Amino acid sequence: MAQVWRPDDIEPPVPETPGSEIFRPDILDEIEKKIEEMSKELNDLSLDIHAHPELKYEESRTHDVLTVFMSEHGFQVEKHYLLPTAWLATYKHGQGGRTIGVNSEMDALPGVGHACGHNLIAIAGVAVACAMKAVLEQFDISATIQLLGTPAEEGGGGKIKLLEKGAYEDMAACLMCHPAPGPKGSVSLSGSLAIQQVTVEYFGHTAHAALSPWEGINALDAAVLAYNNISALRQQLKPTARVHGIFEGKDWAVNVIPDYAKYICYIRAPNAAELDEVVKRILPCFPAAAQATGCEHKITMAEKLTDIHQNKALGEEVARIVKSRYGGIDFVWGIAHASTDFGNITYGTYRFSMSLRFHTSWTHFQQALPSLHPGFAIPTVLNGGNHTRDFAAAAATPTAHQACLDVSKALAATGIRVLIDDNYFAEVKKTFEEREKF
Repeated sequence: MAQVWRPDDIEPPVPETPGSEIFRPDILDEIEKKIEEMSKELNDLSLDIHAHPELKYEESRTHDVLTVFMSEHGFQVEKHYLLPTAWLATYKHGQGGRTIGVNSEMDALPGVGHACGHNLIAIAGVAVACAMKAVLEQFDISATIQLLGTPAEEGGGGKIKLLEKGAYEDMAACLMCHPAPGPKGSVSLSGSLAIQQVTVEYFGHTAHAALSPWEGINALDAAVLAYNNISALRQQLKPTARVHGIFEGKDWAVNVIPDYAKYICYIRAPNAAELDEVVKRILPCFPAAAQATGCEHKITMAEKLTDIHQNKALGEEVARIVKSRYGGIDFVWGIAHASTDFGNITYGTYRFSMSLRFHTSWTHFQQALPSLHPGFAIPTVLNGGNHTRDFAAAAATPTAHQACLDVSKALAATGIRVLIDDNYFAEVKKTFEEREKF
């Protein structure tokens, strides 16, 4: 396994196949020139976002900072686009042509700020869009760029809501990227895990925990039993499944039997089909706990997030560019064992239904589109991966900024090829349609 990029490794990344043939090197040169020209202001933007973390659907300041930036760079901006903190920046050149989509994430995590590097994801989208705009102008290409500011990736499913509302319907393809630990200079074409969030509330009855405990119905006991039921089930789950959760309560006191407890549970699997099977196994654990303790219970299912279906043709183009000029490609790191609402962009979105016997079904709701969501490595300390304070610090370093710019160049060049190369776009659609049939 390749060594993870650490902060003390200060040597610049080395391309795997320097100078190898790529599509339209003159266009890539223009992209590199534009992004490097913008490097300082992009870094200032990134650090500003990083210093002012905002949680899901509360990204008001970040919304304003990014929309002002895009307006100043010649994009037509729709603020509060379909969701209060979402936005759309559009640039159209000439008449006709395809539309390429790009995503910028914005939200942070409770307690640990930008510990998933969304400040870098935000400026990557900006860099890709601005570089492609420069190419459309320089080479007089008729096309449209749509940069979509997407809120609430961390537990809010912002992209799913935008997908349902039609935000992606004009795009021929959609691109974004995500920082993570990995080998030096690498871009990862791994996918992600599908995830289902289940929230179970248990309702009991208070009582004095010492004087008359027999008068109580303990909601916390129900939540603990549900947790233990799942733990007992783990032996029968595939090793690729992930199930984890936390308890929440209100007005708890040691000498009062709790009458309310909440168990928030995340269930993950390598793909949507396997996730459905795991969910079927997990769901009976919750009413069993209620029955054992005498509690009432309520199950709430969040929107299912699918795994990412990386478009093969888009990925191969990014790989050619990265290996020629910036570093290497891997299929292990990135966010392979995490989850994201971008997966639903590659699948389409689904509506969940659940019978009383806990059989599940999914109804297709919105068409998917060819998409790519590569990871890119930034230097991290040992045990300092995503969702740690150490990763938040890593996401504000100059080396991470340059890694973000490099993957942005590859994505911008790939996006331009989608717009101008009909044969290539046919291949993008072909690989997408073949995956859909599968």
